[in-house]
Amino acid sequence: MDRVKGKVALITGGASGLGRQAARRLAEEGALVVVTDLNEVGGAAVAEELGDSGLFVAHDVTKETDWVRVVQASLDQFGRLDVLVNSAGVGNMNTVEDCSLEEWKHVMSVNGDGVFLGCKHGIGAIKRTSTEPGAGGSIVNISSVAGLIGGHNLASYNASKGAVRLLTKSVALHCARQGYNIRCNSVHPTFIDTPMVRSMIDNADDPARVEQKLARQVPIGHIGEPDDIAWGIVYLASNESKFMTGAEFVVDGGITAM
Repeated sequence: MDRVKGKVALITGGASGLGRQAARRLAEEGALVVVTDLNEVGGAAVAEELGDSGLFVAHDVTKETDWVRVVQASLDQFGRLDVLVNSAGVGNMNTVEDCSLEEWKHVMSVNGDGVFLGCKHGIGAIKRTSTEPGAGGSIVNISSVAGLIGGHNLASYNASKGAVRLLTKSVALHCARQGYNIRCNSVHPTFIDTPMVRSMIDNADDPARVEQKLARQVPIGHIGEPDDIAWGIVYLASNESKFMTGAEFVVDGGITAM
C-alpha cells in the first residue's frame, strides 16, 4: 500500500476514465494527488473521494497560463511535485479527407499541446526535489495503440498520439542529459471501458454489435478495464521503474503483436 508513499502526483483529465482511476490507485498507494480537469463537478468529486490526499484544480491543458497556475497550486498545497500524468485527451474518428482543419487543430491542441505544456512546466517543478536521496521524478504520458499503429479513420487521433510517443522520448533524453533524475514514459492502451469508448458504443445504431466488434479486434478477447492502465501508471510513477525511461508501456491485449 506504500508504492508511491510521500510522492505528489498531478493528473490531468482526472475527473473520469483513466485519469480518475489512476488518481484512486495512486492515492491508495500513498501519494498525494492533484486532480485537474475542465469538468469541475467531476474533478471535485474525485478529489473529495480522496479526502486529505486529494486536491482539485480546474484546468484547460491547452492554456499555458493554466499550467503555470496548476503547478503552483500543487506546490502551494503539498510543497513539491514528483509525478505528472498527462491523461487529458480527446478522440475523433475521421479520415484525412473528412477531417476539417478545426477538428484537426482541436485534437492536436488537447492531445499534443497539452502534453507538451505539461512536460515543460512539470519538469520545472519536479526537478526542484528529484535529485534528493531516495527521490526521483516521473512523467507518464498517455498515448494509445493509435500512436503505434494506424487506422484509416483516425487521422487526427493517430497524428496526435504519435506525437505524444516521440515527444516522450525527447523529454526522457533531455532529462537524462541534464541529470534531473526525471523519467518520462508513454502508455499505449487499446480500447478501455472509459466514458470516451462507452459513448462511441452507446451512440452506435447497434451498441451490442459494436462492442462485440471491438472485443474481437483484441486477441485476448475483450476490451480493457481502467484498472489495467491505472496499475501500470502506479508502476511508472513508483521507484520500481527507476531504470525505465523513454519507453512505451503497451497495454493492448495483444493488438500490436499481430
